[in-house]
Amino acid sequence: MAVDTTAPLVAPGHGSGLLDVVRYRYLLKLLVRKEMRVRYRGSVMGLLWSYVKPGVQFAVFYFAMGEFLRLNESVPNFAVYLFSGIVVINFYTEAFGNATRSVVGNAPLIKKIFLPRELFSVSSAWVASIHFLPQLVVLLIACVATGWRPGPVQLLGGLLGFVIVGVLAVGLGLLFGAINVLYRDFENIVDLLLMVVTWTSPVLYDWQKVAAAVGGPDSWFMTLYQLNPVTAAVELFHWAFWYPTGGVREAAVPPPLPPHLLWSGLWGLLIAVVLLAVGQVVFRRIEGRFAQEL
Repeated sequence: MAVDTTAPLVAPGHGSGLLDVVRYRYLLKLLVRKEMRVRYRGSVMGLLWSYVKPGVQFAVFYFAMGEFLRLNESVPNFAVYLFSGIVVINFYTEAFGNATRSVVGNAPLIKKIFLPRELFSVSSAWVASIHFLPQLVVLLIACVATGWRPGPVQLLGGLLGFVIVGVLAVGLGLLFGAINVLYRDFENIVDLLLMVVTWTSPVLYDWQKVAAAVGGPDSWFMTLYQLNPVTAAVELFHWAFWYPTGGVREAAVPPPLPPHLLWSGLWGLLIAVVLLAVGQVVFRRIEGRFAQEL
């Protein structure tokens, strides 16, 4: 058999980064199946926990913020408003948190064979999206029950919010997942960041309270606040699922949307893509040390 001597030499263990995720998508499916089996091994309820956990979280927040602090009196259909934000935050926290731990968690596999390491971060985001779907179904049922009538642009806004969170979670997962191999403290740092995200995003309150506290909707702080990709994604979900419900449409004074919402979403997507590129660069610089550090 003739040997092709013109093919360029490639150093072993070096791939094409995220492009290899598409090339080795069959391995990605295997990793997703493995994660799902491991997570629900010995579990009686299995995937039903995807309904139970967010349901309990919603109930706690609803009674604490809606009933006790009376937010349901100032926000029409507060239950839909709250849950449309919770599903975004749950997707982000699970995808980002698990992606950060994905490389260390798959240490035995990494030390035995070579495969694109980016697969671990992407598979974590994929598993999070599987858990996101049951929550989305529950949200849609609640929306329909409250007179949901969205327009095509609003539905595209919801899709944009989902893409923003997915890209951002993978990008930050690559970045912190690689650094976590060298310094395991970053697992705890990410846990703290995820806890902060829940309270700094407009999930438990509306954006007008933030604007009133920082000098109005045109203040520089409010502009920075809206450039946060997670904030933009949450507000896009509010626009797609909460704003078209009957209680909001029929309110005597309909609540205003955040200024420049679609532009904030596009800027959020751009920031997420930039962080994905940064995460990929850092990941590729460190991945050569994974085997020896693990």
